[in-house]
Amino acid sequence: MAVTATEFVELALGTPVDLWLGVEGESEMERAARLAAARDILADDPTLPDRLSQVAAEAVEAYAPELFAAAALPRATPRRRPRRNGAVAA
Repeated sequence: MAVTATEFVELALGTPVDLWLGVEGESEMERAARLAAARDILADDPTLPDRLSQVAAEAVEAYAPELFAAAALPRATPRRRPRRNGAVAA
């Protein structure tokens, strides 16, 4: 049974979080081995990134929906370019 947020993520991914994020102080050899294992997992399960994105989006929607709120940006006013003779073009 998952108790912590990390445990829930690991259950959703089917892999430990450290495999993808690394651990502080890991050596270059440990990092290379971790990345090789991650590549093997992705090769065996190419749908994993899509599932991970879905889990992340659902978590954001549930706990921080304001991150998905889209705000209209002000329209940019067209810049006027000067003509070759020094006059300003519309």
